[in-house]
Amino acid sequence: MKILIVLTSHDQLGNTGKKTGFWLEEFAAPYYVLKDAGTAITLASPKGGQPPLDPKSDLPESLTELTRRFRKDKAAQSELANTKKLSDVSADDFDAVFYPGGHGPMWDMPDNKISIALIEAFVKADKPIGAVCHAPAAIVNVRGKDGEYLVKSKHVTGFTNAEEEAVGLTAVVPFLLEDRLKERGGVYSKGADWGPYVQVDGKLVTGQNPASSGLAAQELLKLLRLV
Repeated sequence: MKILIVLTSHDQLGNTGKKTGFWLEEFAAPYYVLKDAGTAITLASPKGGQPPLDPKSDLPESLTELTRRFRKDKAAQSELANTKKLSDVSADDFDAVFYPGGHGPMWDMPDNKISIALIEAFVKADKPIGAVCHAPAAIVNVRGKDGEYLVKSKHVTGFTNAEEEAVGLTAVVPFLLEDRLKERGGVYSKGADWGPYVQVDGKLVTGQNPASSGLAAQELLKLLRLV
């Protein structure tokens, strides 16, 4: 099985002057869950090369067993430093796609025509799609086979308004993900703030927050019948 992981290329946290990007746990946990299951992983990002890491996700209080494993894994670090350009990958070459979060995707994914076309190709081919935390932003403008928004009438989750408020970025992000998923007709639900919570509807897997990252990847494996 071949799985594509798509990371953000956006590194500016709105107009705050602070850095953002992808959240390390939301990459490391799915990466190892999928890799340990024997899948072949390809990494891509809109600009290619090294995706920006949210510096807060690499602080001691944010580290986990799998982020520590990544920090010792030279091969994985090399893969991450050399992501393919999103425009150079095709859904035809993969069995599933997974989008890790971090605040970066809120800016460079929702209206990204290449990303939208890629996800729509996975949808048309009935291949699993996963996204965690802020990364469901990548699917808010994606259309399903019927021409309606992909999330319409689907059970979905993503970073909550309460969690966004807790990190003090409600007024910084371009939109609130929970609200946008609801606006698009998604049947949005959530678990406890910062606790693991995943929704699976057909071939679509969404996770609420960093703690949901590994669980979302496990659900993707179930759809691929690898567990």
